[in-house]
Amino acid sequence: MRERWFGATGKRVPELAAEGDPAVPLEEALVLDDVSDAAALRDAHQKGKPIVVRAGSAEEIVTALRRPEVASVLVPADKPELLELDLRELTYG
Repeated sequence: MRERWFGATGKRVPELAAEGDPAVPLEEALVLDDVSDAAALRDAHQKGKPIVVRAGSAEEIVTALRRPEVASVLVPADKPELLELDLRELTYG
């Protein structure tokens, strides 16, 4: 599993995890339902605050991971198939 920096915390977290995974501590993060609020992403990133985005589809996952500010993407626990996606294939074809 690929990892990303968790804001300025010095920790690394899975780039993709199921909702509720203890490896992604939400109490430290800005948790968003999408990446449409560029100002919120920029502000949190500048402050070193980790950003976690929820996603329910392959397209939403790829969109969130394209943003370098995003530390991790969470998928619904009832959609474990999303954890098995080939992100390289979806991103680069």
